[in-house]
Amino acid sequence: MKLTGALSFLLLASASAFAPSSSSNAHSSTSLSMSQVVRNPNFGKLVGGYLFPEIGRRRNAYIEENPEMASKIISLGIGDTTQPIPEHILSGLVNSASKLGTKEGYSGYGAEQGMGDLRAKIADKLYNGIIKDSEVFVSDGAKCDIMRVQQVFGSGVVTAVQDPSYPVYVDTSVMMGQTGEINKETNQYDNIVYMPCTAENDFFPDIESTPRADIVYFCSPNNPTGAAATREQLEKLVKVCKERGSILIFDAAYAPFIRSEGVPKSIFEIEGAREVAIECNSFSKYAGFTGVRLGWTVVPDELTFSDGTKVRDDFNRVMTTAFNGASNIVQGGGLACLDDEGLAEINTLIDYYLENAKLLKEAMESIGYEVFGGTDAPYVFVKLPDGKKSWDMFSEILEKAQVVTIPGAGFGPGGEGYLRLSAFAPRDVVVEACGRLKEAMAPAAVA
Repeated sequence: MKLTGALSFLLLASASAFAPSSSSNAHSSTSLSMSQVVRNPNFGKLVGGYLFPEIGRRRNAYIEENPEMASKIISLGIGDTTQPIPEHILSGLVNSASKLGTKEGYSGYGAEQGMGDLRAKIADKLYNGIIKDSEVFVSDGAKCDIMRVQQVFGSGVVTAVQDPSYPVYVDTSVMMGQTGEINKETNQYDNIVYMPCTAENDFFPDIESTPRADIVYFCSPNNPTGAAATREQLEKLVKVCKERGSILIFDAAYAPFIRSEGVPKSIFEIEGAREVAIECNSFSKYAGFTGVRLGWTVVPDELTFSDGTKVRDDFNRVMTTAFNGASNIVQGGGLACLDDEGLAEINTLIDYYLENAKLLKEAMESIGYEVFGGTDAPYVFVKLPDGKKSWDMFSEILEKAQVVTIPGAGFGPGGEGYLRLSAFAPRDVVVEACGRLKEAMAPAAVA
């Protein structure tokens, strides 16, 4: 009885150590309205919210005002896959999870760079051996790797981006302190080189007349324009980067959508790229892994800083310091993706989404719009009537047709006057959306 009482006392005493104090000192500390820590001024430079959460905010605001329309909403906005993970690929995830429940199969921390088998399989199956497995860094996605790349280069570099482009390149540059303030007249940040990509130049920048930048971000097939750079264009890009001593960050997240003969799927298909380029990629759009999270970045041994230090070594330091490696369950799914059966399932998924893109493109063209992309990419880039603002069109379509799109201006000033449609919806939804868009966006309706 005495032991029980003593134990109860100890438990009460232990619990009280974690309970919040009700003393006057505690009250005075919580009455402070703010900390004494100065905010990172670079975050103060960011304009508005990140694009895709902003789209979600406007969609939710519309639903709050029109709750009866909630069930009618169709999303052709964010590029989020909707088809189930195929059977063989799913078996890789399930089997990897099941192993953790056995003594023989359990595994804890793995190599921060990724499982050796997966790195080797990526190098072999996706690059046909033109890269080494030791140059592959497996991660939780290309978006996260863009920020890791930024950490390698720091605040003292000048960055160049396509305009329009995936907003992560610009926003992370701002966060890292590479930029000045935004110019309210141009809606562009000081100290970033914007490379105009327009219909007139086939959405490929005049790289030779563009001011030099230390780091050049380039995405092909492109988000949002859907343009896939030709071999000749990429050869020119590598040549200019090499001449200028720039490092090219090549975002190949949409590579499996390329169906046109002779269009490169990797920058490392281009001679000389190993000396100037890093490539980021992801299983997100390959295999429906947007929520599963698995990607990789390739940093060649030949790529160095001006002092001869290998960029690969510094990227490895970032990975080993700030990352514990991709989930072992997810990497099992990645291995299954690269089996012959998994690659066949990926091709079936890609064909499905490309057919959606074809339907969307044909629908827009049928009512007289000039349309880009949708052939080697899952995005359809629609040119709006002269003078029509993309955010205004976004709102009109949401109100008239209950279809969520993405305004081109969200990808930079070069995207103004365009609308991006995503092909990552189920087929029946895409068919329904085509009908609604043809009615809402008919020239008479938007005049």
